[in-house]
Amino acid sequence: MAKTTHFDVVGSFLRPAELKKAAADFEAGVISKEEFIKIKHKLIEQLVEKQKAAGLHYITDGEYNRKFWHLDFFWGFEGIAHKNDGGGVQFAGEVADLEATYLTGKLSVKEHPFVENFKFVKSLESEGFEAKQTIPSPAQLFQQLNIPSNFETTRNFYPTNDELIEDIAKAYRQVIKQFYDAGCRTLQFDDCTWGAIVGDAASQRYKSLGLELKQVKEELLKVNNLAIEGKPVDMKINTHICRGNYHSTYFTSGPYDGVAGYVFANEKVNTLYLEYDDERSGGFEPLAQVSPDKNVVLGLITTKKPELEDKQAIIARIRQAEKYIPLERLSLSPQCGFASCEIGNKLTEEEQWAKIRLVSEIAEEVWG
Repeated sequence: MAKTTHFDVVGSFLRPAELKKAAADFEAGVISKEEFIKIKHKLIEQLVEKQKAAGLHYITDGEYNRKFWHLDFFWGFEGIAHKNDGGGVQFAGEVADLEATYLTGKLSVKEHPFVENFKFVKSLESEGFEAKQTIPSPAQLFQQLNIPSNFETTRNFYPTNDELIEDIAKAYRQVIKQFYDAGCRTLQFDDCTWGAIVGDAASQRYKSLGLELKQVKEELLKVNNLAIEGKPVDMKINTHICRGNYHSTYFTSGPYDGVAGYVFANEKVNTLYLEYDDERSGGFEPLAQVSPDKNVVLGLITTKKPELEDKQAIIARIRQAEKYIPLERLSLSPQCGFASCEIGNKLTEEEQWAKIRLVSEIAEEVWG
């Protein structure tokens, strides 16, 4: 059982070679869907045992059930299609090889396939360990459907953003209920939209698209809060805010100052998982705007590099953050997942678990 609850990971883990081979074999028709699921379940069971041994309170499937942290989830909605080409996104020094994902009709949801995946992880719970589900935020889907390559298609079905926001929120509320009915009590939104609008470069990018940043922020906040509206009182919904994490590269840089008044102060989530692993994230001053009903998980350990951080330097940074939020409302984690997409970051599984041990050791020393 975990010694401290002030220690967590964001969600994704490096995919084992056996899983990557099985995925390729399934795609090539070498193995059946049933055989593929059997291999995935075996590897997820092994991963969960490692998570428990590491002392993590939350257990997940490590995102072994998906290729991309966000797109696979979107494909579970009615009215969304995808294709292998045309989805690349420029990251720092590398193009992320994604898949074009776009509307083919009005959004709706039946039985989302991620719920069945969650049920398997739920079956692996034991005393002191809780199954957590991670999904991309409603704002992430809103942004996906409004990128320049999708804008015209989206407008064919949704003449205004307000109409789109209403349907996204409605679909997410239905999915949230499906997860709840399956026994999920902690759901995590992964959200790169706030990280995409920080910094001067982002401001210039949105200006070139003819978009007013204030309106963008209001729409991101609106769609997330509408989706959360009416959630069961005994269900926690948290959010992880990221600036991009693909093959150890990033998408944007900039401090939280320009978005804190929206997401820190007014998004109706229980906990914020915040990327704070290097100078790209800015200082801790924006934490002063976190509403008193929220907790904060400081992502001070990078998943982008294999080298271990200096323990005392990390503790010193926690003490700096404590100037803005009481220590009991703070926790520690890596800054993002280890494999936001199937390709993973540039470190080994051994280095991944060394990072997690470091987080655990620091949390034990700081919070006991």
